[in-house]
Amino acid sequence: MKKAGLIYLFLVTMVMAWGQNERKVIRQGLRAYRDGEFSEAEVQFRKAGDINQESFEAEFNTGTALYGQEKYEETVKQYESLVKQSQAKVEDNPESLAHIWHNIGNSLLEAQQYGPSIEAYKNSLRLNPDDFDSKYNLAYAKQKMKEQENQDQGGENDQQKGQKDQQEQNQNQQPQDQEQQQQDQKDQPQDQEQQAKPQAREISKEDAERMLNAIQQQEKDVKDKVDEKKAASVKVKTKKDW
Repeated sequence: MKKAGLIYLFLVTMVMAWGQNERKVIRQGLRAYRDGEFSEAEVQFRKAGDINQESFEAEFNTGTALYGQEKYEETVKQYESLVKQSQAKVEDNPESLAHIWHNIGNSLLEAQQYGPSIEAYKNSLRLNPDDFDSKYNLAYAKQKMKEQENQDQGGENDQQKGQKDQQEQNQNQQPQDQEQQQQDQKDQPQDQEQQAKPQAREISKEDAERMLNAIQQQEKDVKDKVDEKKAASVKVKTKKDW
């Protein structure tokens, strides 16, 4: 982007009309700006503003120095205050306001606020339709915004995919957790039985024989009932065949 050249030329053309003291300080600021000493340039431009509090040029140059320090939010605020001052003088010097909007667009572009930067460049071009720098930066900002939207869309897709994978993993994990829970429930009665189980005691030979006989008698009774049911079933079937 050619923002520095545009600002520099605008500053030089405006210097010639000021008083001696203000001009000297502004020149010191310009010299520091050219040398890349943006913080010192800001100091000098603010001094010029103190000498002449109505100096549009001092305020404008302060914005350029802030921009050079990558203080983009402060730069935008500085220029926005100039927009209000310049709107009343647009008919006399529309290029001044166009340059302000151009620099606002640059600051927003550097801050990756592509939507607002696009609007700023459009405002600049409404005042100066032939400004190649604003046209170029406008196209560049639109391209960057499109790339950002594609990245955001891709990020949403990745997030949705991650959520789906996590959901499937949770579903796969759930039966295992249920099986573990069921196993724990199975183990729990056993533990309870072990806790409730009375202490074993010795039994006599006679008691053991009585218990064995009772079990054998129960088994015989069950067998007899089963045999009776089988016999009744055969009789019914034979009767139907005839």
